[in-house]
Amino acid sequence: MLHLTIRQLEIFDAVARHLNHSRAAKELYLSQPAISMQIKQLERSVGLALFDQVGKVIHLTEAGQEMLRYSRNIAQQLEEMDAMFGEMKGLERGRLNISAVSTASYFMPQLLAKFIQQHPKIKVSLHVANRDAAIKLLADNSADLAIMGQPPEGTDMLSKSFMQNPLVVIAAPDHPLTKLRDIKPKQLAQETFLLREQGSGTRGVVERYFAGHKLKLPTHMEMDTNEAIKQSVQAGIGLGIISLHGIELELEMKRLRVLSVDNFPIMRHWHIVHRKDKRLSNAAHAFNQFLLDEAERLTSPATRNHTRAT
Repeated sequence: MLHLTIRQLEIFDAVARHLNHSRAAKELYLSQPAISMQIKQLERSVGLALFDQVGKVIHLTEAGQEMLRYSRNIAQQLEEMDAMFGEMKGLERGRLNISAVSTASYFMPQLLAKFIQQHPKIKVSLHVANRDAAIKLLADNSADLAIMGQPPEGTDMLSKSFMQNPLVVIAAPDHPLTKLRDIKPKQLAQETFLLREQGSGTRGVVERYFAGHKLKLPTHMEMDTNEAIKQSVQAGIGLGIISLHGIELELEMKRLRVLSVDNFPIMRHWHIVHRKDKRLSNAAHAFNQFLLDEAERLTSPATRNHTRAT
């Protein structure tokens, strides 16, 4: 029989996430010796080393990886128990951890502001990351819900669309293609593109678009943020393919132009995603329903009009 405490599991989880005792201590407002002592006690209880240290770098052992999986499952069950008892008391409270891909950060603050106004007792945190990182936060149970354009494949996650996500081709205002209408895929393939990294949802759409027209992926430069893509397109380095939601300000300021391209905009959807095995709290259910009810209505009229006009 293992003899361990919930606090030891919390400390272990912090060290496993940071792989650094000092950062874990800072997060938990403990001293580094206290962190080290609790980890040693946990290892004695298990009878196996949970971490390896090579120089100043620590790594999870095989036993540590298993402990991390169990500790997060236990933490999830405790959160669900707490939420259930809160619901039984008739309280609208709790925490809601949301992860969102970077492009969603252009509209999420507006949605969150209204949700928090309606549910002031719910503590909400938003973590913006790329698609792979957002999925990992769900898998690690560090996020209750994730907002992304392309939901993960497989059966471990459930997703539901809540708002249209039009992807458009953008160029600098003085680019020669801004003078043309109904630009063909072959014309686009001759241009240089600014693309997101491998694994991003938008990158996958671009690759499928050119492959679907039996064209090679054009000459391109990879960038890890949409802001970098927008700045580079404005500077005349190349073209970009990006969510219309992410360029409202640039269109209004006439810093970017949306090109008239055959088969564009590519109409995708934003999805809200969660683990299939996770019991959603009242807070998560409330936010889920809020998105379904409010998202389209709160979308900028300029964005809707531009989508229809393109």
